[in-house]
Amino acid sequence: TKACTLTEFAILCSESLVGKGDNMATVCTMAWVYGSVQGVGFRYSTQREALQLGLTGYARNLDDGGVEVLACGEAEQVEKLIAWLKAGGPRSARVDKVLTEPHQPGREYVNFGIRY
Repeated sequence: TKACTLTEFAILCSESLVGKGDNMATVCTMAWVYGSVQGVGFRYSTQREALQLGLTGYARNLDDGGVEVLACGEAEQVEKLIAWLKAGGPRSARVDKVLTEPHQPGREYVNFGIRY
């Protein structure tokens, strides 16, 4: 990889880093999923789904019984994961509601992890 000036980065290097095509900018969405979503393999199923979509971020249980999901990647792929969450996630879970908001993470995630 080559070093880029700020101007070059925006024009040339970002293309080589994120790939070619439309809608390739990385976006992050934070989601909070509520229902019967703990103790049913929800985080692991979410991780598998996210990795299949090429996303990074994490899933973790919350003290209030919900699951927090941070999904970063191509906007279209992030939307697919959110739609999967809203559709109920894994068969073992029962999703009552999903809240989402755009998120600007303080760091870049290189994989999709499970947090404890």
